[in-house]
Amino acid sequence: MRRGRRDPGDGGPRRPPWQRGDGFDVRDLLSEAVASVGARPGRLALTMLGTVLGIASLVVTIGLAQTAAGQVGRQFDAVAATQVVVQAGSATTRGGQERATGRLPFDAQERVERLAGVEAVGALATVDVGDAEVTAVPVNDPSAPAAVSPPVVAASPGLLEAVRGRVVTGRFFDAGHDERGDRVVVLGAGAAERLGVTRVDSQPTVFLGEEPYTVIGVVDGMVRRTDLLQAVVMPLGTARADWGLLAPQELQVRIDVGAGPLVARQAPIALDPANPDGFAVQTPPEQSSAREAVQGDLNATFLALGAVALLVGGLGIANVTLLSVLERRGEIGLRRALGATRRQVAGQFLVESVVLGLLGGVVGASVGVMAVVGVSLVQQWVPVLSLPMSFGAALLGGLIGLVAGTYPAVKAATLEPIAALRGGL
Repeated sequence: MRRGRRDPGDGGPRRPPWQRGDGFDVRDLLSEAVASVGARPGRLALTMLGTVLGIASLVVTIGLAQTAAGQVGRQFDAVAATQVVVQAGSATTRGGQERATGRLPFDAQERVERLAGVEAVGALATVDVGDAEVTAVPVNDPSAPAAVSPPVVAASPGLLEAVRGRVVTGRFFDAGHDERGDRVVVLGAGAAERLGVTRVDSQPTVFLGEEPYTVIGVVDGMVRRTDLLQAVVMPLGTARADWGLLAPQELQVRIDVGAGPLVARQAPIALDPANPDGFAVQTPPEQSSAREAVQGDLNATFLALGAVALLVGGLGIANVTLLSVLERRGEIGLRRALGATRRQVAGQFLVESVVLGLLGGVVGASVGVMAVVGVSLVQQWVPVLSLPMSFGAALLGGLIGLVAGTYPAVKAATLEPIAALRGGL
């Protein structure tokens, strides 16, 4: 009970607010509620703990769900949504045989890389070396058992960038090697291990049959064509001169996100304006539906966990507020006896419950945000946090307090003054 304040009108002590005819004003109600809440710091901390954990769990689950969905989306964009593959089309003849309807030119890389939205282009073809084996030393013994040779492919200089490969040692061949038909090759990391080539500073040589080819580099990565890690890669010009390669078989095109439809329309025209229908173009699938499905599943799972945590927090506030009503029956009876109305008593306990919920909501939202940022830093993710969600979670704590405190407040308001005074003695 607060000390009476002096009435400026008559100079005497001012009556407590529950004795005045005008009742509590909002300032008095808030002041009484805050004083009651702060009177028991230990209970305040324990009561807030349930709300803090509930709100923090909600913020963490939604934040991590959005962050994880963003990671999935970025991985999707980095691989599937930025890849276009162009191949020569085919048609079935009346005899049931497949025939090509188009042919990729040897300068396909130069034609397509000028298109808008294209970041890198690489032409690719499998080289038919017949019975020639790929070895690190020439083999002339016909009785020796045949070993499984790495496959041989031909590529344009832009292939490494187009398939997101990286050079482990040495270098990748350039346009000069391609134009001159130099006898140089680059080994995938798996092929280099099989052939025993670990460094290229001494200009190691591999043999295709009896023909020597200088190894100028070893590559790894190749996230879009991992089969190339087991292959021997030579320039297109070299394959054309030495092995009679007629044309590239496909183009690997790395594009900007969203440029797939544009590149799919323009690439066939750039390759053969007279026969654009002779090519088959594989474009990225629609990413919106896949991303939304993943994000929806993650959100549903995490929201269910957050709802359970919030329910626990709300029950904690309701239990502690109801216990407070039972413990303060004497105080309630005294206030009623001094003229406090049922509405004022109910408002007192309801505001206390809302204050508890708001404090728990603010602390819980802060803890949740810090947890999301911390997990993202450890996992090297980009944290995705919605400001309206964070502020809304803090206000949600007050709403939980309002709902949880309704029954205890009504319970306090229905106590009769005499019964409350007797129960509080």
